[in-house]
Amino acid sequence: MPQDSLDPRTGEVWILGATGRIGAAVAARLAAQKVPLVLVGRDSGRLDKARADLGGGGEVRTVVADSAEAMARQINEQRPAVVLNTLGEYAETALPIIRACMPGGHYLDLAADPAAVSRLLELHDEAASAGSTLVTGSGFGVLACESVVVKLCEGRSTPSHVRVDALASVASEEGLVGAAFAATSMDVLSTGGLRYEDGRLVKARIGADVQHLDLPDGERVKSAGAPSGELIAAQRASGSPNVTVTTALAPTGTAVRAVLPLAGRLVSVPAVRRFAVRRMSGVRMKAAPRPRRHSWGHAVVTWPDGTRREGWLRADDGMDYTAAVAAEVAQRLARGEGKPGAYTPAAALGADLAVAAGGSFVLDRVPHS
Repeated sequence: MPQDSLDPRTGEVWILGATGRIGAAVAARLAAQKVPLVLVGRDSGRLDKARADLGGGGEVRTVVADSAEAMARQINEQRPAVVLNTLGEYAETALPIIRACMPGGHYLDLAADPAAVSRLLELHDEAASAGSTLVTGSGFGVLACESVVVKLCEGRSTPSHVRVDALASVASEEGLVGAAFAATSMDVLSTGGLRYEDGRLVKARIGADVQHLDLPDGERVKSAGAPSGELIAAQRASGSPNVTVTTALAPTGTAVRAVLPLAGRLVSVPAVRRFAVRRMSGVRMKAAPRPRRHSWGHAVVTWPDGTRREGWLRADDGMDYTAAVAAEVAQRLARGEGKPGAYTPAAALGADLAVAAGGSFVLDRVPHS
């Protein structure tokens, strides 16, 4: 159903959490393309500074709201075309915002945990009926892994096994860890590892399945299992009944991996989680260069006859690539290129979205054992 038959929209792209690292980077990219922008956040002073940093022209304005619910009320009243959610804790913040976008408005977020990704994808039929496109995981990890799986599986039957590895390389900026990252870290610990076995999502030990990977650029990296949205995206892209995921952000040291299950049980207690999030969010990080030249999404796909294919998606700094992906998705949704429903990025807009955002594919190297 055409969007304009459901609900008139302003044409604006709203960025929730616009003064954060990713929100500000996306805003800069969209402002350079003269996209009508609304910067949304809790602090009017920081929003005004962010607007001034963008040039502050008539294409950029600000909205102050102190919670996801307050932002949802503003969205419902003002009817933007596209809303980008960078607030974090997407399993909680996404739903009221999505409800405010529908009918006819579009939504994207940066969710990378399996619970948040799965909850959004469950809204597919509702979004399709409302003429809205919802895109979750609009960042480095989900798209980088999902797009490689799509490329490797094109024109082929359903594979028996898929493994994906999200190998981000990110420069650290000086400043506080922040509540969004701290909350995500606690959720990873409390969820534990996950994998698909015989078509079922089952628990796995966090930090298991350690990989020692030789990258196409000659560098090496270790990764290990952790719960992530990449797992959900890879399974949906391939249809494979057996899917595993590792990430370079997971600890690979023997001593640390040994205590992770206990730490996970502790932070699953609400009071302990709140305390841990408060403490971690106040930790100050030092600026540091990214540890490797490139970030990589990686997949190895195996078919029942023993055929194996391996592929990579190369990007630069993982956070910069996330901003590029989110900006590209937002622009395409604003132009009406999305199909109604709920999707991960490559499912919504094709695997070549990864290239449009600045990545490049390296396909069919000999798989590692």
